[in-house]
Amino acid sequence: MDDPQTIQQLHALVEGHVQGVGFRFFVVQQAQILGLLGWVRNTWDGKVEVKAEGKRADLEILLQQLHTGPRSAIVFHIDVDWQPASNSFKTFSVVY
Repeated sequence: MDDPQTIQQLHALVEGHVQGVGFRFFVVQQAQILGLLGWVRNTWDGKVEVKAEGKRADLEILLQQLHTGPRSAIVFHIDVDWQPASNSFKTFSVVY
């Protein structure tokens, strides 16, 4: 496993009952608590896409939270891709 202090980028596509349940705002709240930068958005095919940057350990915590989501969400599967950080984000927000 990578050093937990390494700054990385997490790209996740969350599948399930994840739209119309406050999932994006849940992700923003959790990412901000963890001090992560990036964005979250709904995709045209019913998924939620997340791109987040920060310490690997904090990204792992966010990934665990994505598996649960807000109370009304049902997560079936998450496609995960790890990349080097782009350092191109200044906040964490919902994009449309």
